[in-house]
Amino acid sequence: MIFAGGELLPDSELNPVLGYLGEEIAQTLGGPPLEVDTVLDALEALGAELDSGALDGLIAQYAPPGAREELDRVRPQISRAALEERLALELGGQAGPRPFGRSQVRPLGVLLHIAPGNMAGLPAFTAVEGLLTGNINLVKLPRGDRGLTLAVFQKLTEIEPRLAPWLYAFDLSSKYTGTIRALANLADGIVTWGGDGAIAAMRKLAPPGCKLIEWGHRLSFAYLSGWEGMDLFPLADHIVRTGGLLCSSCQVIYLDTDLLSVAEQFCKQFLPVLEKAAASHYKTPGQAAQAALYTRETALEQMVDRAGSGDRFFSSRGCSVTLREDSELELSHLHGGVLVKRLPRGKLVSALAPCRGRLQTAGLICPPEERAELSALLARAGVNRITAPGHMSDSLPLEAHDGEYPLRRYVRVVDIEDP
Repeated sequence: MIFAGGELLPDSELNPVLGYLGEEIAQTLGGPPLEVDTVLDALEALGAELDSGALDGLIAQYAPPGAREELDRVRPQISRAALEERLALELGGQAGPRPFGRSQVRPLGVLLHIAPGNMAGLPAFTAVEGLLTGNINLVKLPRGDRGLTLAVFQKLTEIEPRLAPWLYAFDLSSKYTGTIRALANLADGIVTWGGDGAIAAMRKLAPPGCKLIEWGHRLSFAYLSGWEGMDLFPLADHIVRTGGLLCSSCQVIYLDTDLLSVAEQFCKQFLPVLEKAAASHYKTPGQAAQAALYTRETALEQMVDRAGSGDRFFSSRGCSVTLREDSELELSHLHGGVLVKRLPRGKLVSALAPCRGRLQTAGLICPPEERAELSALLARAGVNRITAPGHMSDSLPLEAHDGEYPLRRYVRVVDIEDP
């Protein structure tokens, strides 16, 4: 399906829409700008419907299981007050009087979003960031979006019809490079979410002069020092709840030790905690069976692919812990599986150096008196978020995104001389 002009259209309308899209964009940009209060009013009204339960049917129809819980987690961050604070933080101070006259913050113009599919609602959220900065938004939907983004766009334009010329969505496969190139040729900036392959592909498709805004895949981990007697359940719950699917998901648990015996003891201690977390999430027979299948597949992979590697594998119902002898930061097993590795703090910076540009979140467990020292060390290693393990995938108030304020990347500064 396609969303254009505030309406849902069949895929057969793709070529006609592409035929007139350039002219529509020119007319919109040549007219009155999109006022931020118009966007905030529409989002506030949408939020009120969400809070009242009026959108529960839509969420149940179009979103995957657990989406309602995730929306409840991020709801405070999309309130009007939070968005106004964010606009002030990220865009405040860039405009105003200058010796030559004045400077204005203006939108880039047109943003093409190559939207992510690893979390429900993200394709709509990236477009909302574009709206807040006054841009026209062309969204290439990810595979498996299930219609949620289209439903949100339709609801927003029903609430505020003035948003219709600023929102478009296309349910396209990434294989349709010709169509994506046509959309890219209309864009002043391309917001691309995804792995190295997706980013490399967009670099080839982006026309000269088009700003490429990359939100690529990131790696996250937990770092534990002096964990004895500390509550490990929030970390276990995070591992199971996110399934290893998010950039903020813990892929490796690093232990501040050089002793293999200490690491092995930790694995034995952590496994029942992880099992408890799995039991709290995999409540239906189907979920339990699926978790057991993942654990079995992980065990078989260890037997076949990692034979003789020195790995130590610990498994229980719906979860597993794998102790490896190296200190490489790598992707862990999905859905209740996690890697454990030794990494004394003196070797932390050098061990993480190969991933320096791809680090995101570190969940830190340590004695209170060591937190400042270890936080500073993790920051020097290139980590952009340092949280409690249970908050690794939570949105923090007014936080940056991968070390940058996103709204600043979606605008430009216009300098105007006053003669």
